Amino acid sequence: MDERFTPEHEAFRRTVRQFVEKELAPHALEWDQAGEFPREVFRRCGELGFFGISHDPAYGGSGLDAWYVAVFAEELARAQNGGVAMSLLVQGQMATPVINELGTDEQKREFLAPALTGERIAALAMSEPDAGSDLARLRTTARRDGDDYVIHGAKTWISNGARADFLVLAVRTGGEGAPGISLVTLPTDVKGFAVSKRLQKVGHRSSDMAILYFEDCRIPARYVLGRENDGFFHIMNSFHAERLVTALYTVAVMEGLLREALRYGRERKAFGQRLIDFQVWRHTFVDHHTRLEAARQLTYHAVQLFNRKRKQKPVKEIAMAKLLTTELAQRVAYDCQQFYGGMGYVEESHVARAWRDVRMLTIGGGTSEVMKEIIAGTLAL
Repeated sequence: MDERFTPEHEAFRRTVRQFVEKELAPHALEWDQAGEFPREVFRRCGELGFFGISHDPAYGGSGLDAWYVAVFAEELARAQNGGVAMSLLVQGQMATPVINELGTDEQKREFLAPALTGERIAALAMSEPDAGSDLARLRTTARRDGDDYVIHGAKTWISNGARADFLVLAVRTGGEGAPGISLVTLPTDVKGFAVSKRLQKVGHRSSDMAILYFEDCRIPARYVLGRENDGFFHIMNSFHAERLVTALYTVAVMEGLLREALRYGRERKAFGQRLIDFQVWRHTFVDHHTRLEAARQLTYHAVQLFNRKRKQKPVKEIAMAKLLTTELAQRVAYDCQQFYGGMGYVEESHVARAWRDVRMLTIGGGTSEVMKEIIAGTLAL
């Protein structure tokens, strides 16, 4: 047990692991091939308290520290299905925290509480066809009309987008640039909202990533989160938590891939000896385990800083953790797949699915190039 995890954290880990290995992992291939997973999974996670780990207990959360979130992210890797893991992380750690932080009592009761129980599915709708990394250029508008806002525009790359019951939506309520952006909650049953199509992705196939359209969608002004035109700061702030949880999940994915590869290498023989006895592979796995441990310690350091809940988030350390872990995952997945030979190229093999799933990790939540720019800024380069 790592000294940063108490016996209580480890008891929670056992609960998450039992759920993941019993109720998620056996369906990994089936759900990928189907392109979706049952809505009941959200309800089960809600029942077990997985969505409200760090949220306000007054609305169904547990109010626990960031190390519990780390446990959940790490154990989700055992599902061996990137799409399921990402959808569940969006629900609990990406879409709902901003409501927990900014929402009024009314907003929390209407949106946050049922999301934490898994009764309503949440999505975070930020990216647009012309504004991905550069969200200050977003063009979806929210025009004030009496006591309402009228929303018009489009969003894309939205995880949980095809079946979300509500969105945490970034809209332009003011002028150009970052100062004119607000955050609102939008129920997806409003008139004028439409799912244009589900995107056919290379990986994460069981998650419903979608393009969304808004044609004069009318919502009450009370659905604004925080102050009007003050949303951009909160968007950027929410990305830190998203990137940190991505780094934690990625470390666990790599650890699982290496664990499985070593097991395979001890059993599989070629040219009269075990695969793992070939020096080229022994040294490859030594390198990967060394780099993995360095990535884990950097990520845990970022968690430790984040857990102190200071106003100033550890921006540099989180960006470094996401950059290092997700880039390393590309090489780990590639080498593990190569180690399996032909078995690594069939979808029945977890390593084949993981190889395509990890590709998204250097893109989503801020690309590696964006991480480098963030780090450069903190170093005054």
